[in-house]
Amino acid sequence: MKRRTLPAAALAATATLLLTACGGGDDSAKANDKIAGADTGAGTASASPGASKAANFKRPAMTFPADFKMVFDRTEPSDDKKAAALGDAENFVRAINYGIVRQDAEDAAYKFYSTPGGTAQAYAKKQIKQYVDGGWTVTGVQRYSRAEVDMADDGNRASVSFCDDDSKFYGKEIKSQKVLKTQPSAKDYYFFEIVMTASKEADGLWTAEDIQVQKEATQCKA
Repeated sequence: MKRRTLPAAALAATATLLLTACGGGDDSAKANDKIAGADTGAGTASASPGASKAANFKRPAMTFPADFKMVFDRTEPSDDKKAAALGDAENFVRAINYGIVRQDAEDAAYKFYSTPGGTAQAYAKKQIKQYVDGGWTVTGVQRYSRAEVDMADDGNRASVSFCDDDSKFYGKEIKSQKVLKTQPSAKDYYFFEIVMTASKEADGLWTAEDIQVQKEATQCKA
């Protein structure tokens, strides 16, 4: 499955937010295309390395099947706020895959890591619903790299970007367990830009407010 492209108005709004924050798929739904992406392997993913040690809330646990992995190749930012914003941007894409695995377009995890009413939450729901409607889940390996975080002057909003390599990531039919493999192409690469906002209710939590996903991002090819 492919990630869907956001409407032009939403993209314009996101670009404005990214610029003020410090910096900024496609509508076909074929079963063998790709989507957005969670932690490595079948373990439970909760707080990321960048999460605040003083967190006063409980993060949702996310457990994945053994045939699916998300790998984040990056260096932990030395700045605590940047580390937290990056960690929860990763948790947001992790939660999208978790919703797919659970086959629940209303799953609580992606809502926990996204801002109500923002394009990011709408994007996550749309991605999950595509898989649920198609009877597909996820398998293989998604690899994220080249993460960057630009913090706004007020320290409460950040622009997080990273590359996504889906060349070893596939959809899988739930009923037949058939893996929908694809030929390697430029469609395997995506570039994410996510506006992250510090939560006013939960110290240490950052939520995805807005998102842009560039498809066929060949600059992300290793």
